[in-house]
Amino acid sequence: MMEYINELLSRYRQKGILIDTNILLLYFVGTVNRERISKFKRTQQFIPEDYDLLQSIIAYFRNIVTTPNILTEVNSLTNQLSEPERSRCLAEIAQGFTAFFNEFYVDSKTISTDGSFIRFGLTDSGILQLARNQYLVLTDDLKLSVHLEREEVDVINFNQLRTLGW
Repeated sequence: MMEYINELLSRYRQKGILIDTNILLLYFVGTVNRERISKFKRTQQFIPEDYDLLQSIIAYFRNIVTTPNILTEVNSLTNQLSEPERSRCLAEIAQGFTAFFNEFYVDSKTISTDGSFIRFGLTDSGILQLARNQYLVLTDDLKLSVHLEREEVDVINFNQLRTLGW
């Protein structure tokens, strides 16, 4: 399994990685306050060392890809933080736009015509549309990762990296 993951990471290093909502939220919460990761209800499934792992993955890739739908979800979840962490997190998101994000828009009409829309909704169906034949997807969503694999979209479930000690 580790060899396969390393091969995927290498293959997409220059192309880019599309990071799903929960993982991107982990990044921003950890950037603001590592200790908050395990205490914030939306990231409590993670530990500070997961943030370290994520930082190393982000640093490895030349291109970090996101969508407006993912960022909207991250924004909504960030708003559940108390101050001053909420404001600091939003400032980090704003800085990410200029520092390392490449945001791509797939219109909702196109997304909604995909067969996966009814089952997976706008954000996850948009991930499928954008990533297909272009980007590696990093998610912690088992249902989404299984679906992406069935659709022949390269995906790594972050939980696999955690358990393998990558």
